[in-house]
Amino acid sequence: MSRPKPEAFDKKKVVAENRRARFDYAIEDRFEAGIALTGTEVKSLRFGEGSITEAYAEVKGDEVWLVNSNVPEFSHGNRFNHEPRRPRKLLLHEREINKLHGAVAREGMTLVPLSVYFNGRGRAKVELALAKGRKAHDKREHIKEREWKRDAARIMRERG
Repeated sequence: MSRPKPEAFDKKKVVAENRRARFDYAIEDRFEAGIALTGTEVKSLRFGEGSITEAYAEVKGDEVWLVNSNVPEFSHGNRFNHEPRRPRKLLLHEREINKLHGAVAREGMTLVPLSVYFNGRGRAKVELALAKGRKAHDKREHIKEREWKRDAARIMRERG
């Protein structure tokens, strides 16, 4: 019997976060994926460098790839340095890959990376979201709802 997955992922050190994705997309489901990196990429990420603001993930055959993420070259890497914007393979279970492939193909959803972090065991992970793009009116509705929740919380605090 498989072990139940925890709701929140074990994020010890967050390297990069895509905060804009939570506004631009309605997030349906989240997955934790390992990421295949070379040595200098890991060192660069440990120094807190890296960006996923323009990144996305795509399913090619039986594999999931993180495209357009930026991990800058390591300063002491000399000839063993990596290419900063190369596609990186994401490590997921076959069942998860099949679920992602079906959602992207049938329902028109998008795979968006939300954050890159190191877990408690020191492994580099990517929080991947299965999301649907928001239209302009949906974004406005989202802003109204967020502001109303903020105002309601303020009123409750004032009244005790």
